[in-house]
Amino acid sequence: QLKLVESGGGLVQPGGSLRLSCTASDGFNDYTIAWHRQAPGREREGVSCISSSDEGAKYVDSVKGRFTISRDGATVFLQMNNLKPDDTAIYYCSELPTCNYYETAARAPEFFTWGQGIQVIVSS
Repeated sequence: QLKLVESGGGLVQPGGSLRLSCTASDGFNDYTIAWHRQAPGREREGVSCISSSDEGAKYVDSVKGRFTISRDGATVFLQMNNLKPDDTAIYYCSELPTCNYYETAARAPEFFTWGQGIQVIVSS
C-alpha cells in the first residue's frame, strides 16, 4: 500500500522560506501529487498540484508567485518563499488520479492517499 511521507516543516519568520518534501514509499516517480493545507478553524484547501503527465503545475491564487511545486524522482517538493502568517497551517500531500481533483479532494478524503501532515508556522 502506498504511503506518503512529508518532511521540512517548521517555524519561520514572515518573508522567510521553507521547502516541504513528499516521498512515495514505493519509489514510483510519476504519481500525480498535490499539496493541501488546513489552518486552525478552517477547511482543508488545495494549494498546488503536479501532474504525472505534462499538464503543468496548478496553484491556488493565494500562493501564485510565491510557491513552486517540483519533482525529483519519487519526491515532490513545495518550495515556499515570502511566507506570510496566513500560510500557517498543517500541510498534507496526497496522491490523486489527476490534478483536476486537487481543489476538491479534501471533501472526500477517504478516496485518496494522504501523508501524515506537517506543521508550518509563520510568525515573528
